[in-house]
Amino acid sequence: MSEKAQKQKAVIAPITSRIKAFVIDMFIIMMPILYIATYVVLDGKDEFLHSQLTIGLCQGLYGVICALFFTLKAQTPGYKAQQIYLINLKTGRKISLIHAIFRYICFVLAGFSVVGLVICFFRKDRLNLHDILTSTSAVCKKA
Repeated sequence: MSEKAQKQKAVIAPITSRIKAFVIDMFIIMMPILYIATYVVLDGKDEFLHSQLTIGLCQGLYGVICALFFTLKAQTPGYKAQQIYLINLKTGRKISLIHAIFRYICFVLAGFSVVGLVICFFRKDRLNLHDILTSTSAVCKKA
């Protein structure tokens, strides 16, 4: 292995790549969950819209599936499509399942505030609130 390949570092992934990865994950992971809940488990969209428990369970299942992807591969399908990885900022390695679930909970809670959604645009390191709270970061290989 060349010296250059050994010194290759990761950099924080661009915000646009992280947004694209999120949208891809919503379509690949969340949409099938919502479809199955709406038309297989329940009796259609009206019943789904009136069941907050089902909506919460769908979001929880999405979080667990993403956490499993992050734990096993450091990438969800969306992250893989954008060639980014999720790492622990302290160790530089993949995160544990508990850490990934905690990160998802922080992501959901950060989404309730405007600050949680836009903080990455005002920070030099471009980290989101849930990344700051959990010491994680979406990174890509340095070119």
